[in-house]
Amino acid sequence: MGTQTLATTLGTALWALLLATLGSVAGQPLRGDSMCTARPLAKYSITFTGKWSQTAFPKQYPLFRPPAQWSSLLGAAHSSDYSMWRESQYASNGLRDFAERGEAWALMKEIEAAGEKLQSVHEVFSAPAVPSGTGQTSTEFEAHARHSLVSFVVRIVPSPDWFVGVDSLDLCDGNRWREQVSVDLYPHDAGTDSGFTFSSPNFATIPQDTVTQITSSSPSHPANSFYYPRLKALPPIARVTLVRLRQSPRAYVPPAIDLAGRSNEIVDSLSAPETPLDCEVSLWSSWGLCGGPCGKLGAKTRTRYVRVQPANHGAPCPELEEEVECIPDNCV
Repeated sequence: MGTQTLATTLGTALWALLLATLGSVAGQPLRGDSMCTARPLAKYSITFTGKWSQTAFPKQYPLFRPPAQWSSLLGAAHSSDYSMWRESQYASNGLRDFAERGEAWALMKEIEAAGEKLQSVHEVFSAPAVPSGTGQTSTEFEAHARHSLVSFVVRIVPSPDWFVGVDSLDLCDGNRWREQVSVDLYPHDAGTDSGFTFSSPNFATIPQDTVTQITSSSPSHPANSFYYPRLKALPPIARVTLVRLRQSPRAYVPPAIDLAGRSNEIVDSLSAPETPLDCEVSLWSSWGLCGGPCGKLGAKTRTRYVRVQPANHGAPCPELEEEVECIPDNCV
């Protein structure tokens, strides 16, 4: 716990330093391709809700070292000249560091460079980490009529290089700002690490692959932590809600996150999906020796073991031992 507390303290200090350095990078995009004609500025709250429960995602659900949780949220309000991440495109070095290790410095520097060179970033924002799979974290940010797009990323912890996020969500609709937007989030693979279980060791993908969405059938390897062949689609692993703020920015107080307790846990058992997980067993062992008295039929057995216990009314485990008759090889 001492190491975790120290890491949390250092992480908080780093976020404060980075955001104080970048703050609001106001400017105009080089290309005037935004069609937003709403009032110049709009204030939004953003609430990230983790739905990564053992009921919805029972396979290999991380319970220890570390348990299922979410990293800090890092986002930006920007124009179309900037892209934090995009499906089917290669992740930047900054996104790679964030998705693999939760290190935000390189990604922050990339955002800063886009703000300075392309004048495409209006504001950078972050929200605290969520210390459990199901929980909430919130913050606020400002969007500009010429910078009406919002992008963010949150790392799935633990994982090889998996994250959730939004890519260039437009908060402006012609001449008005959207009052509320909610988006279901699904796991994405940054394409930089080839592990396909939550606790996979570091195994760099060479050459690097593009960012892809993880589904119930892709990657198709049975060991994949999100492989649920009985499902047509994974349930959402998280959700984000953005609400336009009418009051003064100073009057907005994000929901308190109790890191020591469980006050941010989501009590949503009625609507939480129950993903069936079928039992998985190993291959059969070799047959054992045939034993029995001379002149009579003997018996030999083989065994297998349970690799994944069933959950949520999934298919039960089959017999783990099989016996057949045989003629004894050696008898007295």
